Amino acid sequence: MLYHLFVPLADEYTFFNLFRYITFRSAYATVTALVLSFVLGPWVIRKLRALKAGQMIRAEGPQSHQRKAGTPTMGGVLILAAVVVPTLLWADLTDRFIQIVLVATLWMGGLGFLDDWLKVVKRRSRGLIAIQKIVGQVLFSVLLGAWLYLDPIHGDYVTMTSVPFFKERFVDFGWFYIPFIIVVVTAATNAVNLTDGLDGLAIGLSGIAAAAFAAFAYVIGRSDWSQYLQILYLPGAGELTIYCLALMGAALGFLWFNAHPAQVFMGDTGSLALGGAFGTLAILLKIEFVLVLVGGVFVLEALSVIIQVVSFKLRGERVFKMSPLHHHFELSGWAEETIVLRFYILGIMFAMLAASTLKLR
Repeated sequence: MLYHLFVPLADEYTFFNLFRYITFRSAYATVTALVLSFVLGPWVIRKLRALKAGQMIRAEGPQSHQRKAGTPTMGGVLILAAVVVPTLLWADLTDRFIQIVLVATLWMGGLGFLDDWLKVVKRRSRGLIAIQKIVGQVLFSVLLGAWLYLDPIHGDYVTMTSVPFFKERFVDFGWFYIPFIIVVVTAATNAVNLTDGLDGLAIGLSGIAAAAFAAFAYVIGRSDWSQYLQILYLPGAGELTIYCLALMGAALGFLWFNAHPAQVFMGDTGSLALGGAFGTLAILLKIEFVLVLVGGVFVLEALSVIIQVVSFKLRGERVFKMSPLHHHFELSGWAEETIVLRFYILGIMFAMLAASTLKLR
């Protein structure tokens, strides 16, 4: 909104030229997200407590988690506000990349909110069953694919994706592109959801991933940088830098309240919104394969669950003491804070490896 308000004034007042620059608007979107989180956080926590929206801890989980029972959940509404409001304020709202990622965030956040509401407010222990959540994710994926087909913001590359570490190398999925979108979105969404099991873990890793996506969006949206690096140039994609850094700011702001011992949990409202956003960002930037590196820790967490289930069904044995992976280390004697900090380090390493794909070609 501020972009549309002040840019028309730039011809008369040179100061307002600042609003043309993505770097300026991205920086202030980050600050806005942080300030919103700090201001709204205590109020959101009070409201959740008033609703008695306390977290129910699974009996089959680590026993040390039982003391967390009753901690307010559904804190993802704070993340949504701290991402969406700064993006609306600082981004070019006519940009189709921004429109799509905002729809993705709100869609997945709404799906997660419904699940949380049924569980913690309506006291329906299971909330939405797994198939209902999958249907919601698949439906969005199909609509996203149709949107990209009907409004080809990627030009001739609609059904293609870039291959990391190779110059001008693309995979064309053709008619299989929508199934590919379904896999990317549902995998990313559920990977973040599985990682949300320790205080500060998922939100901290999300902040790291958001920073990595911001770098990709800025480079891919600039013709000079993309030409120099010999990567795909997507006009308009640079605006996603603003969204990504707003997401990073929101993650840092939420971490203030979610760090151990957590005052609030994000719930599915936050985890589904974050995962859906990352999957959508990867699709919009044509870096779906790089998503595996950007969200490397999320991938490891999801793989640990798959390996555990397959091993138990085929051999009747468990590979890990408990899955997802962070629970395995908990039961191995690692302190919760140690696991979170070490996973942050891994997340930064994965993000740096992902960034290296821009140059190593």
